[in-house]
Amino acid sequence: MPADLSWLLRKEALVGAGVVVLAASGAAAWYLLQASVLTIAVAPRDGTEPELIKAYADALDSAGEGVRLRILSFDDVRESAAALQDGRADLAVVRPDVLLPTNGLTLAILRDQAMIVASPDHAPIQEFPKLAGKRLGIAAHREADFALLKSLLGYYGLTPEMDAGGPSRDRTVHLVRVDQEAVGASFRDRRIDAFVSIIAPSAPKALALIGAVRSVARHGKVAFVAVEDDGAVIERFPRLQSVTVPGGLFGGDPKLPADDVKTVGASYRLMARATLSRAVAADITQQFFEKRTAAAAKTDAAEYIQAPAYDTTAAATSARIPIHPGAIDYFEREQHGFVERYGDTLYLLGAIAGGLVSVLAWIRQRLAALRRERIDEIMDRLLALIGLARAASSARALDGLAAEVDGLAADAVRYARERDPDARTMSALSIAIETARATLADGRRRIAPSPFDRSPPEASALARIPREAPPR
Repeated sequence: MPADLSWLLRKEALVGAGVVVLAASGAAAWYLLQASVLTIAVAPRDGTEPELIKAYADALDSAGEGVRLRILSFDDVRESAAALQDGRADLAVVRPDVLLPTNGLTLAILRDQAMIVASPDHAPIQEFPKLAGKRLGIAAHREADFALLKSLLGYYGLTPEMDAGGPSRDRTVHLVRVDQEAVGASFRDRRIDAFVSIIAPSAPKALALIGAVRSVARHGKVAFVAVEDDGAVIERFPRLQSVTVPGGLFGGDPKLPADDVKTVGASYRLMARATLSRAVAADITQQFFEKRTAAAAKTDAAEYIQAPAYDTTAAATSARIPIHPGAIDYFEREQHGFVERYGDTLYLLGAIAGGLVSVLAWIRQRLAALRRERIDEIMDRLLALIGLARAASSARALDGLAAEVDGLAADAVRYARERDPDARTMSALSIAIETARATLADGRRRIAPSPFDRSPPEASALARIPREAPPR
């Protein structure tokens, strides 16, 4: 039997294997129970999202949850979306109309933004085509907001142009930069005819803007520009979304708006890479809604988080901006427990462990069989040596046979020390060794004559001297 495998049969080896298995099991359990740390790309740097995500990250850390956030900050949502797309982040704040990652799936809507175009009642503008030749105040300082406004104006055949004080043209809309604090003054000075903002309708800033427009209205009324054909606009620009500003949202007497106002807008979304496991995606989605109260204590932006709307699971996963299956699991209360979540992994580990145990058992059985074969070989050789000893005719031959018997006896001793052989096997082996040695002793006595059978040397010498004839 190969000597380099004999250690597998020793108790020390078996104990060591047990320790290794236990250590591996402990390491696997530790790994499975560790918190999942997800990298999230956040933008814009001057928006509400960085503060919002930081509030959630702190809430997760404080609660010791099984999922944590590592924040990567970017200046623009195009950069955060790119970080998700090229694999630098697991999650990202994304504005789909700016850049929709090819591997991005929605977990939650961080905030919906609507394009709100308002004017005072003494010079009301209620349709987009009526903006032709008008001066439109805009507080947007982000390129994405300009791009959205340009797309919508272009749909109605209007051309936006930054106001330079030149003459008005029929299909041109003059854009005038206006600070939020100067909206009322700009209307009073006739610098603008209407004001546009791309903002969450219920945000405090939106309420303040509409309040500024109301302050210059003669009868406290405000006109809103509606996008009646919003379905066609969305079909043309599929990454935008329809938004309805509910009547009375801005309060007042009379209420503002008087009726629901249909418009379009964009959304800031929390998106995950498509390869993120359903279980982890469900966990992080759950945490964003369950920790909303804790996050809202630090920022009002947490109040605007909502689930993406969908009718059926098929509609959610096949939408133009699809929802992650893990988020759907949470929304439909189909989250899995530990066993269900890691069942496949545990089953695979169990199968591998079972296979390894079977292989080790086979090796151990095979080595034991080889050991038994070796004992059988020793006994067969001892029986053969007994026959050879009886037929030996010289002391040299008997010495060689004796040396071989001693070697076989040493092999038997080593076997007995490494294993725990049964008594019957060792008894038979002992009998064979003693018989072989007894036969060798008989052979030596047979070859070496007894001193009683040999003639004295002097007698032999005298016998060889020729006798003289007696004298006659």
